[in-house]
Amino acid sequence: MISYISATYVHPVVGPPIKNGVLAVGPDRAIEAVFTAEEAKERKIRNIKYHDGLLVPGFVNTHCHLELSNLCYQIRRHTGLPEFAKSVIRSRTSDEYEIETAMLKADIEMFENGIAAVGDISNQLISRKFKNNTPIHYHTFLEIMGFNPDKAKEAIARALKFKEEFAPLPVSIVPHAPYSVSKELFAELRLHQEEMAGMLSIHNQESADENAFFEHKTGGFLGLFEFLGQDISFFEAPGTSSIKAFLPLISPGLRTLLVHNTYTTAEDVAFAVAIHPNLYWCLCPHANLYIENKLPDVNMLRAAGLRLTIGTDSLASNTRLSILSEMNLLQEHFNVPTEELLKWATINGAEFLGLASEFGSFEPGKRPGVNLVDFTEKDGAVILGDKVKRLF
Repeated sequence: MISYISATYVHPVVGPPIKNGVLAVGPDRAIEAVFTAEEAKERKIRNIKYHDGLLVPGFVNTHCHLELSNLCYQIRRHTGLPEFAKSVIRSRTSDEYEIETAMLKADIEMFENGIAAVGDISNQLISRKFKNNTPIHYHTFLEIMGFNPDKAKEAIARALKFKEEFAPLPVSIVPHAPYSVSKELFAELRLHQEEMAGMLSIHNQESADENAFFEHKTGGFLGLFEFLGQDISFFEAPGTSSIKAFLPLISPGLRTLLVHNTYTTAEDVAFAVAIHPNLYWCLCPHANLYIENKLPDVNMLRAAGLRLTIGTDSLASNTRLSILSEMNLLQEHFNVPTEELLKWATINGAEFLGLASEFGSFEPGKRPGVNLVDFTEKDGAVILGDKVKRLF
């Protein structure tokens, strides 16, 4: 039986919002059709359930660390990334029950907050069995690390074994960050592009210390390497920002998600788009404030016409796993129009994850999930509220 639902506005995302539009949703939760109010009236559709609010597709969270969910409220704010990384390492536990319980709660939270698909970072195997039994679609990014060039082949061998153990779940082996992956390990990754499922995710310019490390071999990452007991005397700073150092090492044929971009400049953006045609740029604003107490230059990124997505990062660096909450923050600080934000939160993320045939928009045949979001109107503009209810 087909369900018909309507709201103040229906946002297909691939087209303009439809005032008093009507969604036809099949018994398998697939979108059957999207009607204007006039089309629904012409077809004499009955039993329409009306709602006050916005009907939007399920959200796509392109960057999360589910396995850090047990660290909520355990890490101090505003420490900067190197100190934050030390705190995460100190706080990690081997208590599987604690981690699994926290992951379950986090997954339920994301589902209730209308998140339909997640790009999730994993450094352990612990989330595998969990991801087999959840209504959320997960694509796992198995992070590879190794700044010592002599350990590159060893690191890729571990990652390949790790990927086998995650089967049959969808997985990509990806570099963690430019400061944790050697040129030799980037080269090994290029030799194993088939292990990436067509996409790559990497943390980018989350901290000023990252650029300082690549420009002058200075900053907080020197202390982090000392904390880790790693000798990096072999490393010579290339004298450029980090993105200029690592992006040429990545295949331009891969859909590549640059995560955070807190300290990315217009010059960095111009360089990046000139050499890589398949870039996506992920914003995790609450995590940026939590760790660095700074936000990316979002209006500069918008003006450059970039494909933006939204992530929550982890509960180690956030107090909620809510894409709507991230959109609220972006709208508050940068006055981003709701239609634009919704593209970042849905179709752009679905396209990056290779899931646009199923998620990201209201189009016949898709099963994107259906969320009801409250809103207000101010000077003719739609302002997102902070409440979301999953309808399908």
